[in-house]
Amino acid sequence: MPFHPADRLVFTPDDVDLARSPLAGQFDDETFVLGAFNPALTRLPNGNLLMMVRIAEALRDPIRDGLIRSIRWSNGRFALDAWLLDAVDTKDPRAFVIRHHRWRTLGLTSISWLLPVELAPDGLSVVAVHYERAIAPAADHQCCGIEDPRISLVNGRYYMTTCTVSPERQSTTLFTSSDGLAWKDEGLVLDHQNKDMLIFEGLIDGLFWALTRPLGDCYFTYAPDSPWLPGPSINLAHSPDALFWKPVTAPCIRPRAGSPASARMGGGAPPILTDAGWLVLWHGVEPIGLVGIYRTYWAILAAENPHQVLYRSDPDPILSPAPELTDPLAHQMYLHDVVFTTGLVVGAGVYIVASGEADLACRITHIAKSSFEI
Repeated sequence: MPFHPADRLVFTPDDVDLARSPLAGQFDDETFVLGAFNPALTRLPNGNLLMMVRIAEALRDPIRDGLIRSIRWSNGRFALDAWLLDAVDTKDPRAFVIRHHRWRTLGLTSISWLLPVELAPDGLSVVAVHYERAIAPAADHQCCGIEDPRISLVNGRYYMTTCTVSPERQSTTLFTSSDGLAWKDEGLVLDHQNKDMLIFEGLIDGLFWALTRPLGDCYFTYAPDSPWLPGPSINLAHSPDALFWKPVTAPCIRPRAGSPASARMGGGAPPILTDAGWLVLWHGVEPIGLVGIYRTYWAILAAENPHQVLYRSDPDPILSPAPELTDPLAHQMYLHDVVFTTGLVVGAGVYIVASGEADLACRITHIAKSSFEI
């Protein structure tokens, strides 16, 4: 594992002022910050960095009188839904499974909104928290939350993808901005079950490119002697305008036999162009326990033909969960063994990497550029 000259938590649930939450005053029940994590990362015109932090806000007392309740946006405000407790499975602290539905149906124990947090140029200290610029659910396709933003800077304009959650779909919504702080909701851009859409930080032959990660409940097998495993994979799409996307036929980063990242994989930080090709940070999950172990790996994609994978680092991660960072937050922990990288910018001799640690807090890591040489 390479030495990291800086590796710390820079924003935690205790840093969030819920009196300024978009949910404040919407209902009587007390809420708390379950997690402030999975931050998008970009550099602002003033040289500072911006994290767009996912705030998962949950009910302090979700179970009452034989019911479990959840928060949902509806008709311009936030409201509470209630389900019979004996009709759900509550093993996962992030969600409950509603039994006896025809399809696997989840209810979330929190609702997510996005909080812009401005950092110093090296990403190691907070400069300002922009509550007035928070992005909260405001449409039916966002009614269960806005999750896991990623920001790409392309030709001087900021493009932010988010996963929006509703009973009909897990889909990708695009926001755009000229300054990184005032965002315009461009609406849905991917309508299939997709959790990790990352726009490349640059055009290829005049087109936008993106990593995608469609989900499904059924996959078809490779040949018995194939090096690849069926399951969720990191795919590609391109677009003339970042609004309408065409999938690329050729596969990109696939799960492979013998890799610990075989249970699940998806894009992490938006790809950036280096001398070797497009640098991609991605997450892979080792199938241990209920949630698995999330680690960050990296790959290099060919500059002109990004479906060509020139290098991938698994089985060796570039980032692993760091329990020593979350020890001071032990009383707030509800997950372990998770690092989920969501941002990457260039620093002085290093890459500045933003991750969610344990679905709880924002982790900033400086990684030497030499760590990504092939």
